[in-house]
Amino acid sequence: MRKYLTLVSLLIMSGYVFAVITGWRIAEGYQIRFDGKYAHGSFQKMEGNIRFDPAQPEESRFEVWVDVASIDTGIELKNKHARSDKWFDAEKYPRISFVSTSVSRTDTGFVVRGDLELKGIKKEVAIPFAFASEGGQYAFYGKFKVKRGDFGIGKLSGKESDSTAVEVSVPVFAIE
Repeated sequence: MRKYLTLVSLLIMSGYVFAVITGWRIAEGYQIRFDGKYAHGSFQKMEGNIRFDPAQPEESRFEVWVDVASIDTGIELKNKHARSDKWFDAEKYPRISFVSTSVSRTDTGFVVRGDLELKGIKKEVAIPFAFASEGGQYAFYGKFKVKRGDFGIGKLSGKESDSTAVEVSVPVFAIE
């Protein structure tokens, strides 16, 4: 009987832990900006599943997809070139994906580690981010760099210009 009560207590407590983790839906107004030597602009379409609790970041999970064809550099010819097989190959690889493997707290916020997949190539990346709330609205903010060569994009020079800075701002609302 004692083992049964202990098991029931553990199940109830573990259910409570999982109930605390909040699911978030991506809201309108998100931004995914990139800036590199050869191109700067943004992606216009993103979707994903986010489970995050700032009090328990280790229980969090991020799964995000970006529509490659939604690239916008402000120049249609450059957009067409970026969608081609010389860069992103949007026809063969229509989505950029990120799936987290861990989330942890840092001195200045959080860091999510996971697999970034671009052009069929997966690489582990770390994305430092902040989670902020203001007036009942919530958002994730992060900045990181991606080495184009790691994903077979463009010609490489071995210089800093081979990296592209990425900045994301993602407003969300709770769904649980």
